[in-house]
Amino acid sequence: MSHASCSLKLSYLVEKLGLKAIYIPENGAENCDDIDLITSEVNRPGLALTGYFTDFEKDRLQLIGNAEFGYLESLSSSDRAAKVDALFSRKFPALIICQGIDIIPEILESAQKYEIPVLGSEDATSNVMSAVISLLSVKLAPQVTRHGVLVEVYGEGILMLGESGVGKSEAAIELLKRGHRLVADDAVEIKRVSNRTLVGSSPEIIRHLIELRGIGIVDVRQIFGMGAVKESEKIDLVLSLENWSKDTKYDRYGLEYEQYDILGLKVPMITIPIKPGRNLAVIIEVAAMNNRLKRLGYNAAAELNKRLEASINGNND
Repeated sequence: MSHASCSLKLSYLVEKLGLKAIYIPENGAENCDDIDLITSEVNRPGLALTGYFTDFEKDRLQLIGNAEFGYLESLSSSDRAAKVDALFSRKFPALIICQGIDIIPEILESAQKYEIPVLGSEDATSNVMSAVISLLSVKLAPQVTRHGVLVEVYGEGILMLGESGVGKSEAAIELLKRGHRLVADDAVEIKRVSNRTLVGSSPEIIRHLIELRGIGIVDVRQIFGMGAVKESEKIDLVLSLENWSKDTKYDRYGLEYEQYDILGLKVPMITIPIKPGRNLAVIIEVAAMNNRLKRLGYNAAAELNKRLEASINGNND
């Protein structure tokens, strides 16, 4: 298990969102490769421009739209220069001017003074903010790598864990033959993209590849087609695969799942014993469908429990 550092080059944001470079410091890289972004939070500095900096976060990108420009234009030239200078003196990563607004001289002067990039967008401020937060939330999300296999089965993201050689990859191949999709084999990169969602993907170097003992490396996309692979998938259920042991007591009813912790989020987990004669792919399919039903509010084990209780109470009457 390993954790990845959370930072992103400003140049990536510029490229993905098609931002225009209005001003880039002379001693900085032309494509903003020298500037690291470390938070997905952004800020519209309306309060900061009035002089309120108590809760100002200097690591955030700053976005300016019509409201901020309207306020600045209402000031005298000297007051405007002072307000803008006070903002830029906080040394934030970059300023994005939205809605195609022309840069005003005071902003350009302060940007040059403090060597802070100024970027532009023709889009509405709310749209730019939404796009920036969405992109940064994924790219800067806390990340961990786990040894396992991630597949999509009936729309459910199933993370299979277990010791090497237990049969995770073989189960994945059988699931592919049954029309399901592979996300990652061997190494699964997992990101916490929100307070409720974990998303898994494959390291680029082994993407779409799967290892089968005795055969070697198999290119899933080439053999099964593009419909058999997926770039990423949320993680809905963890299956812990282990060799069957007669000394282990396995859950036979499934009233409640175990919980598996990934980056502080609890994911439902089922332990599945492996032994000859069990059709693992079918078991995984049923586990996926049953988990989906549980999330929709139906629990077959709980329903059976209610029936038993009703039967017992009826007999007692």
